[in-house]
Amino acid sequence: MKLIILNRGSRAARCLDFASGLGWIAGLAALAMVSLAIAGGYLAGRGAGVAPQLDELHALQADLRKQRDELAAMRASADEHIDALALRMGELNAHVIRLNALGSRLTGMADLEDGEFDFANTPAVGGPEEMSGIASNGQLPNLLADIDSLDATLQDQLQQLTALESLMLNRKLSDRTEPRGRPVKSGWLSSYFGKRADPLTGKSSWHKGVDFAGKRGADVVAVSDGVVSYSGDRFGYGNMVEIRHGNGYVTRYAHNQENLVAVGDKVTQGQSIALIGSTGRSTGPHVHFEVHRNGQPVDPAKYIRNN
Repeated sequence: MKLIILNRGSRAARCLDFASGLGWIAGLAALAMVSLAIAGGYLAGRGAGVAPQLDELHALQADLRKQRDELAAMRASADEHIDALALRMGELNAHVIRLNALGSRLTGMADLEDGEFDFANTPAVGGPEEMSGIASNGQLPNLLADIDSLDATLQDQLQQLTALESLMLNRKLSDRTEPRGRPVKSGWLSSYFGKRADPLTGKSSWHKGVDFAGKRGADVVAVSDGVVSYSGDRFGYGNMVEIRHGNGYVTRYAHNQENLVAVGDKVTQGQSIALIGSTGRSTGPHVHFEVHRNGQPVDPAKYIRNN
Protein backbone atom coordinates (compact mmCIF):
# COMPACT_ATOMS: atom_id res chain seq x y z
CA MET A 1 0.00 0.00 0.00
CA LYS A 2 1.25 3.46 -0.89
CA LEU A 3 0.34 6.91 0.57
CA ILE A 4 0.97 10.01 -1.51
CA ILE A 5 1.50 13.28 0.51
CA LEU A 6 1.19 16.69 -1.18
CA ASN A 7 2.94 19.77 0.31
CA ARG A 8 2.01 23.34 -0.70
CA GLY A 9 5.53 24.56 0.00
CA SER A 10 7.04 22.04 -2.39
CA ARG A 11 5.91 21.00 -5.85
CA ALA A 12 7.23 17.49 -5.45
CA ALA A 13 4.97 14.81 -3.98
CA ARG A 14 6.14 12.24 -1.51
CA CYS A 15 5.12 8.65 -1.72
CA LEU A 16 5.13 6.39 1.33
CA ASP A 17 5.13 2.73 0.81
CA PHE A 18 3.51 0.88 3.71
CA ALA A 19 4.76 -2.33 2.49
CA SER A 20 7.96 -1.84 4.48
CA GLY A 21 8.20 -1.31 8.29
CA LEU A 22 9.83 2.08 7.90
CA GLY A 23 6.99 3.16 5.68
CA TRP A 24 4.46 2.20 8.32
CA ILE A 25 6.24 4.25 10.95
CA ALA A 26 6.48 7.27 8.69
CA GLY A 27 2.80 6.99 7.80
CA LEU A 28 1.69 6.91 11.39
CA ALA A 29 3.83 9.93 12.18
CA ALA A 30 2.26 11.85 9.33
CA LEU A 31 -1.24 10.96 10.51
CA ALA A 32 -0.38 12.14 14.06
CA MET A 33 0.87 15.48 12.79
CA VAL A 34 -2.29 15.99 10.76
CA SER A 35 -4.46 15.18 13.81
CA LEU A 36 -2.54 17.58 16.03
CA ALA A 37 -2.86 20.32 13.47
CA ILE A 38 -6.61 19.83 13.25
CA ALA A 39 -7.03 19.77 17.06
CA GLY A 40 -4.90 22.86 17.53
CA GLY A 41 -6.93 24.75 15.00
CA TYR A 42 -10.16 23.75 16.76
CA LEU A 43 -8.90 24.80 20.18
CA ALA A 44 -7.54 28.04 18.81
CA GLY A 45 -10.95 28.76 17.32
CA ARG A 46 -12.69 28.14 20.65
CA GLY A 47 -10.18 30.31 22.56
CA ALA A 48 -10.74 33.18 20.17
CA GLY A 49 -14.49 33.16 21.07
CA VAL A 50 -14.13 32.91 24.91
CA ALA A 51 -11.71 35.82 25.47
CA PRO A 52 -14.17 38.61 24.50
CA GLN A 53 -16.81 37.11 26.79
CA LEU A 54 -14.41 37.18 29.76
CA ASP A 55 -13.52 40.80 29.05
CA GLU A 56 -17.21 41.74 28.98
CA LEU A 57 -17.79 39.90 32.27
CA HIS A 58 -14.91 41.73 33.90
CA ALA A 59 -16.29 45.06 32.66
CA LEU A 60 -19.72 44.25 34.13
CA GLN A 61 -18.15 43.33 37.44
CA ALA A 62 -16.27 46.63 37.49
CA ASP A 63 -19.51 48.53 36.76
CA LEU A 64 -21.28 46.70 39.57
CA ARG A 65 -18.52 47.55 42.02
CA LYS A 66 -18.65 51.21 40.94
CA GLN A 67 -22.44 51.34 41.35
CA ARG A 68 -22.16 49.70 44.75
CA ASP A 69 -19.64 52.34 45.85
CA GLU A 70 -21.90 55.11 44.55
CA LEU A 71 -24.86 53.62 46.42
CA ALA A 72 -22.85 53.47 49.64
CA ALA A 73 -21.85 57.12 49.18
CA MET A 74 -25.49 58.10 48.56
CA ARG A 75 -26.57 56.24 51.69
CA ALA A 76 -23.91 58.01 53.77
CA SER A 77 -24.98 61.38 52.34
CA ALA A 78 -28.63 60.61 53.12
CA ASP A 79 -27.70 59.71 56.71
CA GLU A 80 -25.86 63.02 57.06
CA HIS A 81 -28.89 64.92 55.75
CA ILE A 82 -31.18 63.07 58.14
CA ASP A 83 -28.87 63.83 61.08
CA ALA A 84 -28.78 67.49 60.05
CA LEU A 85 -32.57 67.50 59.75
CA ALA A 86 -32.99 65.99 63.22
CA LEU A 87 -30.59 68.56 64.70
CA ARG A 88 -32.37 71.44 62.97
CA MET A 89 -35.77 70.24 64.14
CA GLY A 90 -34.44 70.07 67.70
CA GLU A 91 -33.21 73.65 67.44
CA LEU A 92 -36.57 74.79 66.08
CA ASN A 93 -38.39 73.04 68.92
CA ALA A 94 -36.16 74.87 71.40
CA HIS A 95 -37.00 78.19 69.68
CA VAL A 96 -40.72 77.41 69.91
CA ILE A 97 -40.42 76.62 73.62
CA ARG A 98 -38.61 79.91 74.25
CA LEU A 99 -41.16 81.84 72.21
CA ASN A 100 -44.03 80.24 74.13
CA ALA A 101 -42.41 81.09 77.47
CA LEU A 102 -41.69 84.66 76.36
CA GLY A 103 -45.22 85.07 75.01
CA SER A 104 -46.69 83.87 78.28
CA ARG A 105 -44.58 86.36 80.24
CA LEU A 106 -45.57 89.20 77.93
CA THR A 107 -49.23 88.26 78.22
CA GLY A 108 -49.03 88.47 82.00
CA MET A 109 -47.01 91.69 82.01
CA ALA A 110 -49.38 93.43 79.59
CA ASP A 111 -52.51 92.31 81.50
CA LEU A 112 -54.08 91.04 78.26
CA GLU A 113 -57.49 89.44 78.38
CA ASP A 114 -57.61 85.67 78.75
CA GLY A 115 -57.75 83.96 75.39
CA GLU A 116 -56.38 86.88 73.41
CA PHE A 117 -52.95 85.24 73.34
CA ASP A 118 -52.84 81.55 74.22
CA PHE A 119 -49.27 80.27 74.12
CA ALA A 120 -50.14 76.97 75.79
CA ASN A 121 -52.04 75.54 72.78
CA THR A 122 -51.40 75.28 69.05
CA PRO A 123 -53.00 78.19 67.17
CA ALA A 124 -56.14 77.32 65.19
CA VAL A 125 -55.42 77.43 61.45
CA GLY A 126 -57.08 76.39 58.17
CA GLY A 127 -57.33 76.99 54.44
CA PRO A 128 -57.64 75.18 51.10
CA GLU A 129 -55.24 72.35 50.34
CA GLU A 130 -52.28 73.31 48.20
CA MET A 131 -49.62 71.11 46.66
CA SER A 132 -46.31 71.42 48.45
CA GLY A 133 -43.08 71.79 46.55
CA ILE A 134 -41.46 69.37 48.97
CA ALA A 135 -44.04 66.67 48.28
CA SER A 136 -43.46 66.88 44.54
CA ASN A 137 -39.73 66.30 44.53
CA GLY A 138 -39.08 64.81 47.96
CA GLN A 139 -35.50 66.07 48.12
CA LEU A 140 -33.93 66.49 51.52
CA PRO A 141 -31.86 69.55 50.51
CA ASN A 142 -35.05 71.45 49.65
CA LEU A 143 -36.58 70.43 52.97
CA LEU A 144 -33.51 71.64 54.82
CA ALA A 145 -33.66 74.95 52.95
CA ASP A 146 -37.29 75.41 54.00
CA ILE A 147 -36.39 74.62 57.60
CA ASP A 148 -33.59 77.19 57.46
CA SER A 149 -36.12 79.75 56.22
CA LEU A 150 -38.48 78.88 59.07
CA ASP A 151 -35.61 79.13 61.52
CA ALA A 152 -34.78 82.61 60.24
CA THR A 153 -38.43 83.64 60.65
CA LEU A 154 -38.51 82.34 64.20
CA GLN A 155 -35.28 84.14 65.01
CA ASP A 156 -36.78 87.39 63.68
CA GLN A 157 -39.90 86.90 65.78
CA LEU A 158 -37.79 86.11 68.82
CA GLN A 159 -35.83 89.35 68.36
CA GLN A 160 -39.05 91.34 68.00
CA LEU A 161 -40.57 89.74 71.09
CA THR A 162 -37.35 90.31 73.02
CA ALA A 163 -37.42 93.99 72.03
CA LEU A 164 -41.06 94.17 73.08
CA GLU A 165 -40.21 92.54 76.39
CA SER A 166 -37.39 95.04 76.97
CA LEU A 167 -39.72 97.92 76.15
CA MET A 168 -42.37 96.62 78.54
CA LEU A 169 -39.81 96.01 81.27
CA ASN A 170 -38.50 99.56 80.87
CA ARG A 171 -42.05 100.85 81.02
CA LYS A 172 -42.70 98.81 84.13
CA LEU A 173 -39.42 100.00 85.65
CA SER A 174 -40.37 103.58 84.83
CA ASP A 175 -43.73 103.04 86.50
CA ARG A 176 -42.00 101.80 89.65
CA THR A 177 -39.48 104.66 89.77
CA GLU A 178 -41.96 107.44 89.06
CA PRO A 179 -43.57 108.78 92.28
CA ARG A 180 -47.16 107.60 92.70
CA GLY A 181 -49.68 108.12 95.49
CA ARG A 182 -49.74 109.68 98.95
CA PRO A 183 -46.85 109.67 101.40
CA VAL A 184 -49.17 108.72 104.30
CA LYS A 185 -51.52 105.82 104.91
CA SER A 186 -53.97 108.12 106.67
CA GLY A 187 -54.22 111.92 106.78
CA TRP A 188 -55.46 114.85 104.77
CA LEU A 189 -53.95 117.45 102.47
CA SER A 190 -53.43 120.59 104.55
CA SER A 191 -51.28 122.80 102.27
CA TYR A 192 -50.62 122.96 98.53
CA PHE A 193 -47.58 123.56 96.32
CA GLY A 194 -46.74 127.13 95.28
CA LYS A 195 -47.23 130.60 96.70
CA ARG A 196 -48.84 130.81 100.14
CA ALA A 197 -48.78 132.78 103.38
CA ASP A 198 -46.02 131.50 105.65
CA PRO A 199 -47.73 129.70 108.59
CA LEU A 200 -45.29 131.20 111.13
CA THR A 201 -44.72 134.76 109.83
CA GLY A 202 -47.81 135.32 107.68
CA LYS A 203 -45.65 136.70 104.87
CA SER A 204 -45.96 135.53 101.26
CA SER A 205 -43.63 132.63 100.57
CA TRP A 206 -43.10 129.80 98.15
CA HIS A 207 -44.03 126.30 99.32
CA LYS A 208 -41.86 123.71 97.51
CA GLY A 209 -44.10 120.77 98.42
CA VAL A 210 -47.41 119.73 99.90
CA ASP A 211 -48.37 119.00 103.52
CA PHE A 212 -50.36 116.05 104.83
CA ALA A 213 -51.66 116.49 108.37
CA GLY A 214 -52.09 113.30 110.35
CA LYS A 215 -51.88 111.57 113.68
CA ARG A 216 -48.55 111.80 115.45
CA GLY A 217 -46.66 108.52 115.13
CA ALA A 218 -48.59 107.34 112.06
CA ASP A 219 -46.64 105.81 109.18
CA VAL A 220 -44.92 107.82 106.48
CA VAL A 221 -44.51 105.67 103.34
CA ALA A 222 -42.32 105.80 100.23
CA VAL A 223 -44.23 106.70 97.09
CA SER A 224 -41.89 104.70 94.82
CA ASP A 225 -38.96 102.28 94.85
CA GLY A 226 -35.55 103.81 95.44
CA VAL A 227 -32.47 104.22 97.62
CA VAL A 228 -32.25 106.43 100.69
CA SER A 229 -29.81 109.28 99.97
CA TYR A 230 -30.36 111.25 103.21
CA SER A 231 -31.76 110.44 106.63
CA GLY A 232 -31.32 112.92 109.49
CA ASP A 233 -32.00 116.41 110.71
CA ARG A 234 -31.91 119.31 108.25
CA PHE A 235 -32.45 122.97 108.95
CA GLY A 236 -36.12 123.90 108.60
CA TYR A 237 -37.12 120.33 107.69
CA GLY A 238 -36.49 118.69 111.05
CA ASN A 239 -36.04 114.92 110.66
CA MET A 240 -36.08 114.31 106.93
CA VAL A 241 -35.77 111.29 104.63
CA GLU A 242 -34.66 111.79 101.03
CA ILE A 243 -35.02 108.99 98.45
CA ARG A 244 -33.55 108.78 94.94
CA HIS A 245 -35.75 106.80 92.55
CA GLY A 246 -33.92 107.02 89.23
CA ASN A 247 -34.92 108.79 86.00
CA GLY A 248 -34.13 112.08 87.75
CA TYR A 249 -36.74 111.68 90.53
CA VAL A 250 -36.07 112.52 94.18
CA THR A 251 -38.65 112.69 96.99
CA ARG A 252 -38.41 114.24 100.46
CA TYR A 253 -40.41 113.49 103.63
CA ALA A 254 -39.90 116.06 106.43
CA HIS A 255 -40.87 116.99 110.04
CA ASN A 256 -40.79 113.30 111.03
CA GLN A 257 -41.00 112.21 114.62
CA GLU A 258 -38.57 109.39 113.78
CA ASN A 259 -36.79 108.15 110.67
CA LEU A 260 -36.99 104.38 110.17
CA VAL A 261 -34.41 104.07 107.35
CA ALA A 262 -30.73 104.91 106.94
CA VAL A 263 -28.65 106.18 104.04
CA GLY A 264 -28.08 103.40 101.47
CA ASP A 265 -31.21 101.43 102.36
CA LYS A 266 -33.29 100.16 99.46
CA VAL A 267 -36.98 100.90 99.85
CA THR A 268 -40.07 99.82 97.94
CA GLN A 269 -43.28 101.63 97.17
CA GLY A 270 -45.59 101.65 100.22
CA GLN A 271 -42.80 100.80 102.69
CA SER A 272 -42.87 102.67 106.02
CA ILE A 273 -39.83 104.96 106.17
CA ALA A 274 -40.71 107.32 109.08
CA LEU A 275 -43.32 108.33 111.64
CA ILE A 276 -45.41 111.50 111.42
CA GLY A 277 -44.12 114.24 113.73
CA SER A 278 -43.63 117.98 114.08
CA THR A 279 -39.87 118.44 114.15
CA GLY A 280 -38.17 121.42 112.54
CA ARG A 281 -40.13 124.47 111.42
CA SER A 282 -43.65 123.14 111.97
CA THR A 283 -46.92 124.08 113.65
CA GLY A 284 -48.18 120.53 114.24
CA PRO A 285 -47.86 116.86 113.26
CA HIS A 286 -47.75 116.55 109.50
CA VAL A 287 -45.56 115.38 106.60
CA HIS A 288 -43.98 117.93 104.28
CA PHE A 289 -43.70 116.07 100.94
CA GLU A 290 -41.55 117.25 98.02
CA VAL A 291 -40.96 115.84 94.52
CA HIS A 292 -37.85 116.91 92.57
CA ARG A 293 -37.33 116.16 88.89
CA ASN A 294 -33.83 116.67 87.46
CA GLY A 295 -32.89 118.87 90.42
CA GLN A 296 -35.99 121.11 90.33
CA PRO A 297 -39.00 120.94 92.72
CA VAL A 298 -42.27 120.18 90.92
CA ASP A 299 -45.88 120.08 92.04
CA PRO A 300 -46.47 116.67 93.71
CA ALA A 301 -50.20 116.86 92.97
CA LYS A 302 -50.06 115.08 89.58
CA TYR A 303 -47.96 112.26 91.03
CA ILE A 304 -50.37 111.86 93.90
CA ARG A 305 -53.26 111.62 91.42
CA ASN A 306 -51.35 109.00 89.33
CA ASN A 307 -51.83 106.39 92.02
